[in-house]
Amino acid sequence: RNTEVKYFPLGEYKFRYLVAELKKAKRFIFMEYFIVEESYMWDTIREILIEKVSEGVEVRFMYDGMCAISMLPYNYPSQLRKYGIQCKMSNPMKPFLSTTQNNRDHRKICVIDGKVGFTGGINLGDEYINRKVRFGHWKDTAVMLRGDAVQSLTMMFLQMWNVSERKPENYESYMTPKRKGLKRELGYVIPYADSPFDNENVGEEVYFHILNHAKKYVHIMTPYLILDNEMITTLTRVAKSGIEVIIIMPHIPDKWYAFVVAKTYYKELIEGGVQIYEYTPGFVHAKVFVSDDDTATVGTINLDYRSLYLHFECGTFMYRTKAVMQVKEDALATIDQSLLVTLAECQSKKLIVRMFMGALKLFAPLL
Repeated sequence: RNTEVKYFPLGEYKFRYLVAELKKAKRFIFMEYFIVEESYMWDTIREILIEKVSEGVEVRFMYDGMCAISMLPYNYPSQLRKYGIQCKMSNPMKPFLSTTQNNRDHRKICVIDGKVGFTGGINLGDEYINRKVRFGHWKDTAVMLRGDAVQSLTMMFLQMWNVSERKPENYESYMTPKRKGLKRELGYVIPYADSPFDNENVGEEVYFHILNHAKKYVHIMTPYLILDNEMITTLTRVAKSGIEVIIIMPHIPDKWYAFVVAKTYYKELIEGGVQIYEYTPGFVHAKVFVSDDDTATVGTINLDYRSLYLHFECGTFMYRTKAVMQVKEDALATIDQSLLVTLAECQSKKLIVRMFMGALKLFAPLL
């Protein structure tokens, strides 16, 4: 409670606020991202971090080890440490030596002084702010939190940072006092984390919760659609109950094979009453659920096996906040720019195409 939420319908909007808030930091900056690429976006942020270190601000930066394959040098953490930035590469790539290579850190978190926090789908690369065009227009989302809920993001970061440490860290100095009283008009905000090692599918359960409690509509944005039977059953059951279920997908994919597998689910979902739209200007990277004008979640969790079961993920659940209506309006605006996929279109594919799609679907859990 007592948390203000600002919703960003595009990455470039989040970037402007992120830069402004980073410049205000006085005590500490924690950043954790899946993708970091040498770019205008990252160069701008890195220079601010270097400046803040010189002012005595504690800066910790963590990114996933997949970046070392093609985006950053393997010794990049040591390069940043020369500037005074504490840096870690999460789960460095060690092919064939560890089964944890599938457990990537897919989170996107930034915490500033324990007072302001950011999360959502936006990584640190120029395509995420539409400064570089790769797959048409890049549609992404994020939220900025200010208030009591930020402490949850602080805890998520510190817990992940200390996964590889031999001794626990005292988190008390990074905790922020909660406001007194209750501002009911702000609603409730619950940042949540998901781990592949706790035997609890938190991200998927949040999605099930929204679907199972919906009374009027559920609008979904996701870049990937690789589903298990339980999710398919839930989506179609809700739609058959007379509730409007809309899924917004990309029209221009970033991974052709994942897009082909996603299309293998279209026919069953559409026959079950789910409406599927493809965003014609480009690529949807947003991970959003919004329902009934009172509930929404914005985070890093795709509707695929990797996000739901294998990766470290996070999100922000919102109930009766002003931002929920902003998410709804953004989803409707995105639908207006999207093309409705019809059942006839799904049924018109040639036999050889359907056979190829079915064969590729066998590898769905690996995509």
